[in-house]
Amino acid sequence: MIPFNDLTLKENAELLKFPAYISMLAANCNDKLDEAERKTAIKFAHTKTFSCDPLLIQFYREADKNFEKTIVQINKELPTEKVSREAAIKKKLLTLEKLVTKLGKEYSSIMRQSMKTFKEHVSKAHHNVLIDFIFPISIPGLPD
Repeated sequence: MIPFNDLTLKENAELLKFPAYISMLAANCNDKLDEAERKTAIKFAHTKTFSCDPLLIQFYREADKNFEKTIVQINKELPTEKVSREAAIKKKLLTLEKLVTKLGKEYSSIMRQSMKTFKEHVSKAHHNVLIDFIFPISIPGLPD
């Protein structure tokens, strides 16, 4: 099943990797995808299958089917050096963004917002609620 009829099968397959690449970008702040970020991304991808905008339900259901395998594969394929890794991720995201524009204004807007939320969620994989309780202000050296 293809989530978007305006795209070819190959384009659909690439677009289904969008959440994985967004996760990789969020994880790159510490040079790699670590276990906490991987687990957070996998869990969030599954959660999105029933908590996203109705226009994206089919997309997230399809993306979720292979998300864990996809994120592991992408992690292995990307360069290991931070700057090169980030450049490769951003290049791929630009390609995916071009695919998103083919979906029309409404889909594009909703997809962009959804990917922004995805990135923010994975970025907070190391966030600790206890730290917020004890230290309600940001302190250098402690995770935000």
